[in-house]
Amino acid sequence: MSFQAYLDAVETKTGHTPRELIRLAEERGFDASTKAGPILEWLKEDYGLGRGHGMAMVHVITKGPQISTKHVGTAGTHRDESDTLWLDGKATNPAASG
Repeated sequence: MSFQAYLDAVETKTGHTPRELIRLAEERGFDASTKAGPILEWLKEDYGLGRGHGMAMVHVITKGPQISTKHVGTAGTHRDESDTLWLDGKATNPAASG
């Protein structure tokens, strides 16, 4: 599953785009200095997210939308089309197929 697919699944599970969840996290005081544990607890408690989906959100909450280019453009299961994640909802993603 690509990083972007994790974020798209988070949107489906929570009803919030990643950008909306980032805003909600900031309202709770979470930022780049926050450890993963408290963010994961919040996402599990309020939205029922498991660790994998939660860690995808931890990344964008603490590090922003840039990801490693390790899988960008590869043919593997974890490939992403870009090193910048789309945070504004899967329906508005210009790179989304179909």
